[in-house]
Amino acid sequence: MGRQGQKHGHLNEFFKALGPERAAKLKGVTMDMSAAYIEAVHRGAPAAQIIFDRFHVQRMAQEAVDQVRREQVRLLAGTGDAKALKKTRWALLKSPWNLTAVEGDKLVEVQRDNRPLYRAYLLKESLAEIFNRRQVNVAREKFIQWCRWAARSRLTPFKKLAGTIRSHLDGILAFIATGLTNGPIEGLNGKIRTITRRAYGFHSADSLISFIFLCCAGLTLHPVFKTP
Repeated sequence: MGRQGQKHGHLNEFFKALGPERAAKLKGVTMDMSAAYIEAVHRGAPAAQIIFDRFHVQRMAQEAVDQVRREQVRLLAGTGDAKALKKTRWALLKSPWNLTAVEGDKLVEVQRDNRPLYRAYLLKESLAEIFNRRQVNVAREKFIQWCRWAARSRLTPFKKLAGTIRSHLDGILAFIATGLTNGPIEGLNGKIRTITRRAYGFHSADSLISFIFLCCAGLTLHPVFKTP
């Protein structure tokens, strides 16, 4: 069974442990667009609204940009135009306010020398901006306009993304309406993964679990050192 299948099974076990009475009280579930997750939530908590987290959608846009970049590198390999694409990956994926001066210069080069890749960058940033809208009806129209632009972009990864957004639009708009996100949980999971790497060499899972509680429980310790 693949990783997604394993998580699907875990979600089914969660609803089983929660029980139908408590599951019926769930009002919303934030998630990515995994078909297995959607099926599990529909079956385990049919009354809950499915909310597609903005960060998962934006990650798909970042992946689309990177696919376009790799394709342009392949097409331009061995030509002078390929030089403009060196060390552009993070400049293209970062938010504009996080760019260093060097990365900003790289974007200027991409804008000047590679229109398809810069178009992909603009599509990514425009999509992120729509998620800052607060009116659902306005956001719906903006998403529809974005999908039309992506479909005409002649960029295959963005054409595919436009189709995905259209077919999951209600769940995406549910984020605009509720503002609910699993971002804090994703952040905590990332911290736990870092702690797990730091715990390499521990002899038992109990030691790792204690380490996680120590680092993530918000405890402030004030050791007392006694002088001999």
